[in-house]
Amino acid sequence: MIGIERQWLYAAINIETKLLRMSGSPRRGTDPAAAFLDRLTEKHDLPKSTFLVDGMGYLTALARCDLHGHLDDVERNLIEKWFQTLAIRIDRFYQTWMGRQASAQR
Repeated sequence: MIGIERQWLYAAINIETKLLRMSGSPRRGTDPAAAFLDRLTEKHDLPKSTFLVDGMGYLTALARCDLHGHLDDVERNLIEKWFQTLAIRIDRFYQTWMGRQASAQR
C-alpha cells in the first residue's frame, strides 16, 4: 500500500541473475499485466524467455505480447518466496520510515 491506496505489484525476475523490472498498478488483471510486459520488452530482449505465472489470466497477457510462459507451481515457489521477502521488507520500511510519503514514493 502507498498511503491508503492499494497497489498490485508486477515483477519480472530472472531467478539466475537479478530483478529485471518492478511496477505497481492500482488494479490487477490481464490489461495491466500486458502493459507491464510491454514496458519490459522495451528494455530487455525477451523472445526466448519463459515466464512462470499463476492462473490469473497472465498467460493471456503473455500471448498478447508474443511471449511464452507456463504454470509451474514448484518453480513459482521461488518467486513467491521473493515476493514474501519483499513484502516483509516493505512492511518494516513502512513501520520505521520517518520521512514524507513523497520521498518514499520516489
